[in-house]
Amino acid sequence: MTAATLRKQLHGYIDTMPEKNLTALKPLLSVLAEPLYTVEPATPEESARAERRVREYHKNPASFVPLK
Repeated sequence: MTAATLRKQLHGYIDTMPEKNLTALKPLLSVLAEPLYTVEPATPEESARAERRVREYHKNPASFVPLK
């Protein structure tokens, strides 16, 4: 089943649901609709640290160990 088909099916359930069930369902749906994580901008200290590491890498690439 595709996501579009499933969404259509779920919308159909919601469209026919009694009002009291909608009230009960709202908290669950609001939690499920939130993103799994958020990405926040780097702090000035984090940006400075990253820039410093980039400069160190350009000076001596052999000093860095690949993640592999």
